Amino acid sequence: MKVETRTDVLDPARAAALQIALGQGGTIRAGTPLPAFFHQLYFWTPKPPDGLGRDGHPKVGSGLIPDLGLPRRMWAGGRLEFHASLFAGRVAERRSIRESLLRKTGRTGPLAFVTLRHEIWQDETHCLTEWQDLVYRNDPSGNEPRPVPPVARTDETARREVTFDSTLLFRYSALTFNGHRIHYDLDYARQVEGYDGLVVHGPLLAQLLMLFAEDVMGPLARFSFRATSPLMHTETATLCRDGQSMWVRGPDGRQCMIADAAERSQ
Repeated sequence: MKVETRTDVLDPARAAALQIALGQGGTIRAGTPLPAFFHQLYFWTPKPPDGLGRDGHPKVGSGLIPDLGLPRRMWAGGRLEFHASLFAGRVAERRSIRESLLRKTGRTGPLAFVTLRHEIWQDETHCLTEWQDLVYRNDPSGNEPRPVPPVARTDETARREVTFDSTLLFRYSALTFNGHRIHYDLDYARQVEGYDGLVVHGPLLAQLLMLFAEDVMGPLARFSFRATSPLMHTETATLCRDGQSMWVRGPDGRQCMIADAAERSQ
């Protein structure tokens, strides 16, 4: 089993910059416990220009993900188990493996599902485990009908409205070193991948849900999420919560993401 290991210093300035980009001030300093999912800001895998695919992501085939012959990549969801806090300003290590690879044929053609598992360690402590679910598929055809998105629940007990723009998407892409062009190249997003606008990062929606959950529940023990419909950068979204269940509702009532959060026992 191939294991990829990366070591990084969890720079507090980078974490504070994400707080500022999200309108939450920049309170993180060296020694501050990081909010859930802020490890996404670290463990970059930069590649030279000739190591990138057409979409701006690193080319597949040289790391944990083989070349599947399918050009479109989506982060479809994930699961996280939080064992201990990560602290800003300290060195951490990420150990990654490919846990599964499954090929299927759907209504729009061949699909491939890849699950990566990441373990993050700091000071010899296993702090979190993350499963990252990726989907690979073909480009849309001109006459391909769009899937009907699911309708979101409306029985939430708490909600928050959030707005997006191209600046926020650019800043989040920069802070996470995500080169996927659907988040900043409007012509590419529309003409090549068939979206109506720039696509809000699935991990950004998950991040906002986790911050919402932490505000109400305190430190998290587990969080899982699944993207169900893309959200465009011009749209206002509603973050919804009912107990451990959370979801993102688009302005037309469609469901963009579902999630489940569990608090850490005291």
